[in-house]
Amino acid sequence: MINGDYPMAPLFSHLRALVSGCLVALLMVQVQAQVTPQPLTFGIVPQQSASRLAEEWGPLLTELSRRSGVPLAFRTAPSIPVFEERLAKGAYDLAYMNPYHYVVFHKASGYLAFAKEQDRRLKGILVVRKNSTYRKPADLAGKTVVFPAPAAFAASILPQAEFGRLKIAIDAKFVASHDSVYRAVASGLQEAGGGIQRTLEASPAEVRDTLRVLTETPAYTPHAFAAHPQVPTATVAKVLAAMVSLAGDETGQHLLLPLAFKGLVGAQDKEWNDIRALDIDLLERYSRQ
Repeated sequence: MINGDYPMAPLFSHLRALVSGCLVALLMVQVQAQVTPQPLTFGIVPQQSASRLAEEWGPLLTELSRRSGVPLAFRTAPSIPVFEERLAKGAYDLAYMNPYHYVVFHKASGYLAFAKEQDRRLKGILVVRKNSTYRKPADLAGKTVVFPAPAAFAASILPQAEFGRLKIAIDAKFVASHDSVYRAVASGLQEAGGGIQRTLEASPAEVRDTLRVLTETPAYTPHAFAAHPQVPTATVAKVLAAMVSLAGDETGQHLLLPLAFKGLVGAQDKEWNDIRALDIDLLERYSRQ
């Protein structure tokens, strides 16, 4: 007995039990970390504001995680140029990107397309206010026309190419997103702007109903869902199966509605050869890195 005959054996026994419990808890945490995989980052091209994208894509990715058993984490970027920089670095495990981005970053970073929107051919559109007097592209000669970003394929590259083909000189300016284009035109701050039908359809009614489509460009293969080469093929297959299943039930259709998607289908790299044939070199610097 020590210190007033206090028995030490029970104390040592208690300490041993406490240490054993801590070791067991630590082991369980380690096992849990091994069992629960890290979410795959799913990058979405910032055609709209980050808050809007999170609102529309977040629930869809949550459902895809549940159906596929592959945890997916929503990611985007503050602007299209920053999104391009992140694609160049392979920052996203999976990504939804415009067709020109796909051609560039398939070559530069190894992203491989595995899905696309069902029944959609991508066209660029020019929008004006419904009550404007503009009836044809030539009416915009000498006017300011806003676009989302220099390398926004359908919303910027294609409409500007059409102006060039028609030899119509415009003053091109760039804003942050498709939403920014539509709001600038709807509010009367700008005369016209470039976009795509899907984002116009998905824009708020008070903006969409103020606009009309002046003209549209020829059609091309739409945006790609692509995987970084480090993502296992089996994992991509699980995500694809979940994506395809969305159009087959009410829950999935409800989640696709805010994005104006009819459904999602599997896709192969060669489907973007029509984009390659255009031989656009706006982002060629990334392919040379």
